[in-house]
Amino acid sequence: MRVLVTRPASQAVDWVARLRESGIDAAALPLICIAPAADGAKVLEAWAQLPALRLVVFVSPNAVEQFMAARPAGSAWPPGVRAGSTGPGTTQALRRAGVPGAQIVEPAADAAQFDSEALWLQLQRDDWQFAQVLIVRGDGGREWLAERLRACGAQVALVAAYRRSAPRLDATGQTLLQAALDAPQSHLWLFSSSEAIDNLAQIAGSAIDWRPLLALATHPRIAARAQQLGLRTVSLARPTLDAVRACIQSMSP
Repeated sequence: MRVLVTRPASQAVDWVARLRESGIDAAALPLICIAPAADGAKVLEAWAQLPALRLVVFVSPNAVEQFMAARPAGSAWPPGVRAGSTGPGTTQALRRAGVPGAQIVEPAADAAQFDSEALWLQLQRDDWQFAQVLIVRGDGGREWLAERLRACGAQVALVAAYRRSAPRLDATGQTLLQAALDAPQSHLWLFSSSEAIDNLAQIAGSAIDWRPLLALATHPRIAARAQQLGLRTVSLARPTLDAVRACIQSMSP
């Protein structure tokens, strides 16, 4: 069974390599295209304000990569400013970008899921009255964490560091997609975003029959979206390599 990794291209390549090291047949089929923010000036303004903040939350590795790509020359992560991470992938991106580990706050290692709710379990222990907080995300997204922080007295701003869109598949991508649609029982879709599922629906159009597709989702909301479209077989795993690998291996004959 071939695993199709649907994360954005830069992350998909890494996941494919790590899965292949485990003896799993994997291929990258990115279903989300990431581009810099439409208003880069807003991101630069956010960089200028960093030293005055208590916390900067990054919702994904993409948020880290795109925000850090706009870093003004000579700028370093300010001491005393914490960086909030929603999971291991985001934490790794922060560390690669030079954010000290002691300044990163993230969900517990044994959290059932890695998301804003899991991060909030760590943040809610602190007093946020009058605290200045920035949330770095893509264009649009959930307001859940911002609402929780504001309810605790924090002053929360949001900045879009990147844009998401459906990709235009190249010849290799088209071939992978057609093979997966022609032989659904021989392919496993690894979905790490509900948006990737929606983009697949847009790209494939009426050619897709959702019912026989096999999918592995890394969050209950993603699994629910797949099931809404008609997938009958959707497995669920935490978004870590070990958890995903174990789930894939359990599904293989």
